[in-house]
Amino acid sequence: MTDSFELTLQIIITVFAGISAQVCGEFLKIPSIVLLLIFGIALGGDGFGILHPSEFGIGLEVLVALAVAVILFEGGLNLKLKELNEVSGSLRNLVTIGTLITLVGGGIAAHYLAEFPWAIAFLYASLVVVTGPTVVGPLLKQVAVDRKVATLLEGEGVLIDPVGAILAVVVLDTILNVDAGLGEVASGLALRLGIGAIIGAAGGWLMGQFLRVATFLSEDLKNLLVLAGIWGLFGFAQSVRGESGLMTAVVAGIVLRAFSIPEERLLRRFKSQLTVLCVSVLFILLAADLSIASIFALGWGSFFTVAVLMFVVRPISVALCTANSDLDWKQKFFVAWVAPRGIVSASVASLFAIILTEKGFNGGASIKALVFLTILMTVFIQGLSAKWIARQLKITSIEARGAVIVGSSPLSRLLAQLFQQQGESVVIIDTDAKACEAARAEQLEVYQSSALDVDVLEEIGISSMGAFVSLTNNGEVNLVLAQRIMEEFHPPRVAAFFEQGEPDNTIANKGKISQVFGGGFSVKVWNQYILDQQVKLGKTTIGPREKNQTLPFQTLIDAGEFLPLLIRRQETLMIVRSLEDLKAEDELIYLLHDPRPQLLKRLSGGMQAPRLLLETLPEVENLPRSPQAIAPTALPEIPKNS
Repeated sequence: MTDSFELTLQIIITVFAGISAQVCGEFLKIPSIVLLLIFGIALGGDGFGILHPSEFGIGLEVLVALAVAVILFEGGLNLKLKELNEVSGSLRNLVTIGTLITLVGGGIAAHYLAEFPWAIAFLYASLVVVTGPTVVGPLLKQVAVDRKVATLLEGEGVLIDPVGAILAVVVLDTILNVDAGLGEVASGLALRLGIGAIIGAAGGWLMGQFLRVATFLSEDLKNLLVLAGIWGLFGFAQSVRGESGLMTAVVAGIVLRAFSIPEERLLRRFKSQLTVLCVSVLFILLAADLSIASIFALGWGSFFTVAVLMFVVRPISVALCTANSDLDWKQKFFVAWVAPRGIVSASVASLFAIILTEKGFNGGASIKALVFLTILMTVFIQGLSAKWIARQLKITSIEARGAVIVGSSPLSRLLAQLFQQQGESVVIIDTDAKACEAARAEQLEVYQSSALDVDVLEEIGISSMGAFVSLTNNGEVNLVLAQRIMEEFHPPRVAAFFEQGEPDNTIANKGKISQVFGGGFSVKVWNQYILDQQVKLGKTTIGPREKNQTLPFQTLIDAGEFLPLLIRRQETLMIVRSLEDLKAEDELIYLLHDPRPQLLKRLSGGMQAPRLLLETLPEVENLPRSPQAIAPTALPEIPKNS
């Protein structure tokens, strides 16, 4: 075979292995970075010997540089300044004071435990001060912690990458130029950060201005224009001052996000897909180039060095940097636990190993091995345990409470009252002024606006809400709204009303959107029932049942006489998505249809449910516990003047 075909085959295998690892990670619900490392090592020289990254030569360094620029730009593009303001103090401290603590603590540990010379020890420490969005981002998608913690970790990962990379270059320059003083070191760091920030801000502003006026360009071409622009800015910054391009990429993303260009959602989706590809390829190649023997040759001292970095230095850093924040101890513990190292550490360490060897310094290979050991230990230990730790601390976003409801119909307002009575915040959004007035008359918080207005959604605080429910009469509109919210804000639970036969309901499966109340009902019909005062609100406690035993509620649902609304599990209130979600001890809140004529209802005592239905319901349910009718004071009354 020709050399060109061999190289082509290497690229094909790398891409296929990387995407396969991503798919397996999604399927197994574990961080994909874990599988990327496993696949890369298995395909490398210490595995099956299929991949040989050294064949790329200088091309690998170029590929790493361009891919990291895309990754950091995407990280900056996803940063939400409003959310960052909530953790700005802690974030600033982690990027500045935290970097210094990690540098000093990691250097001391590497010197005394791994027995590295002081210069090499601090060079190692400078390489591992970064966490990196390439690892933190995918990890948080799997773990889904509460928004404040996620924002802090994401912000740290994006902002500390260029700071750490530039710091490592400055430390390397100091080692190679022993005459450099402390002032020269500090000025080198500040100069690179400043140049990168200025070029990134100017470039991001120009791109934002151009995208706003370039209406003649297609959306696809605009995405590619931004890609070309960020690579151009990165190259220009690198030519002005080495390693300043990383800061340029981050700042350009942040500035472009601030423009709120119309195509921003599509741009972020494109960049997200490109980032997944870049991360997949880079981790496979760098892991394949790793020598396991060189890691074991380091000895136990190196393992203890990484352990100290993870379990001593990081907790001290987080404790000091978040001392004056409003984070509780559980949130601080999780931030201290999650600090996996990523692609920037790996790529810069590989480059430094080559430079040190060429300059005649010993320790280049050892630094690379210790950095990869740090990546392996942090990714495997913290990555695989993060979800369990978050659940034990009860800081997952699944624990988030409250709801945003689209549509101010009688059914929506009743649902809002139920949330409100349980002490949870609830907001209704509707464009109809009359419907909004009806909600205000019932002391409900309502916004007269489109549910697509990002500013309104951020003002509501949708990122901290537990559920988003789209309950208008139009199923297609509900699906579009739910899909947009899922992509933009990632709330823990997204539900929408749509018919099973809706032409676009495949969107629901792709976007993990649930049918509200289990589906199979009509919003119009139940709204009319409420307006005609033909409903009774009730609840029942679910008892134990055999495996695969179906709940006979379905018979009443199919008959249009019964609508399951909410599940109360311990202190959490959840929208019913399916009766299969019900567990023993859950409290099910529901609506019953009472079709009796108004005159007969008045004669029998108003809003009481039919006697026959209440008598037969326990038999139909076949449950150990009987349903209980709710007194009007226990749950919201049905509005009589809706």
